[in-house]
Amino acid sequence: MRLLNRIYYRVQKAIGTGWHFLTQRLTPAGWLVVAGALLSLALTGDLDSTVTYEMFLFFTALLIAGLAGAFFYRARFEVRRELPRVGSVGQVFRYRVTVWNRSGKWQSGLILLEQQEDPRPGFESWLEWQQWIGRGARRFQFLRRRMVSFRRAQFGCGMVPGLAPGASADIEMECLPLRRGELRLLMVRVARQDPLGFFRSFANVRMEERVLILPRRYRIPDLILPGALRHQAGGVALASNIGRSDEFVSLREYRHGDPRRHIHWRSWARTGRPIVKEFADENFVRHALVLDTFEEDPLGGRLEEAVSVAASFGCSVLNQESLLDLLFVGDRAYCFTAGRGLAHAEQVMEILASVQRSAAHSFHSFQLMVQGHLNLVSGCICVLLQWDEQRQELVRKIKQSGVPLLALVLVQEGSNAEQDRASVPEAAGDLHFLELGKIQEMLMRIQ
Repeated sequence: MRLLNRIYYRVQKAIGTGWHFLTQRLTPAGWLVVAGALLSLALTGDLDSTVTYEMFLFFTALLIAGLAGAFFYRARFEVRRELPRVGSVGQVFRYRVTVWNRSGKWQSGLILLEQQEDPRPGFESWLEWQQWIGRGARRFQFLRRRMVSFRRAQFGCGMVPGLAPGASADIEMECLPLRRGELRLLMVRVARQDPLGFFRSFANVRMEERVLILPRRYRIPDLILPGALRHQAGGVALASNIGRSDEFVSLREYRHGDPRRHIHWRSWARTGRPIVKEFADENFVRHALVLDTFEEDPLGGRLEEAVSVAASFGCSVLNQESLLDLLFVGDRAYCFTAGRGLAHAEQVMEILASVQRSAAHSFHSFQLMVQGHLNLVSGCICVLLQWDEQRQELVRKIKQSGVPLLALVLVQEGSNAEQDRASVPEAAGDLHFLELGKIQEMLMRIQ
């Protein structure tokens, strides 16, 4: 059975590779000629008609001539990209590409195309998805929804002006990221049409570069998040101190984010470097952002939305001068602390961009990790992928610990949220269900 699956996988991959080759090589005019050749071939069943044979031979001759013109195209180029360090899902970013003509001839009619890493899954991942489909998922919805989701980004093509030998040109390119994570670019293709305009020929310039794509962020209302000042043992060492105590401790060098009122001007004048006063401050607000990564769907469609919701709330918490502990499970359990000089919102977004579905751990171990962290935090925000008994038990444990809670649960559109909320009555006011497809709308209703 495994051998048959491997053969089926390779056949599918070969078909996809061939289709990608044709879409890259054929121009719109070339597709028309191919359609004409196929149509005339379909009509050759009438043996009394010689016109269809002549049409088929004519279209075939055009394709051969165009292919020959594209095959003998040779040119050398040098290319340099100026990529941003990060992008965001759903937001177009622009970057500049500089092209030099290193051949000895005038080059015109050129188009720039980006070649990214093959986004298709490996055999083991593909086989896991097939097994998941067989457990009762709706096959046709899966195929229709997932074929497009493999694509990591959508690139526009850049039109290159005519280049004399040794000349260069700057072209602005556009990219629309479709999935978070690392976007790997393999090469730039400088394309030119054959003299008949049916095929494209390529001069490939291999350049491996990466852009980190951050998760999508939703707009959220201005919320006063749960939690108040709380004593933190070793708090002075944990965070750069904003200062809620009058007890002076020491002087230290300025760090980004320190308030100006703490600058020690005399020391700055003496040393030539900005020096600030450090105060004892072990009472501050600290939130836990708990992200559920236990997704049954191997492609993690619901997890992508959960990461976006977590990113939206994470940036909001960090803007309130509090610490934020990001807790989730990937290949192992993770706890990242940010805020007040430790890390900034952009670093939290970069961590969330790399979050993967957890398959090797149990939800119970995740629950124990969260419970063990509750005595350190002032409040807790949970983003959950579903509302089953395990998640309900987690919410109960957090409420019983006395830690203020804001729980956000992703559910299918049209689910009976009121009935689900009744399963944990003590969390009714702190529990919000976000329907897939209406997340932005439902986030704005939270008060």
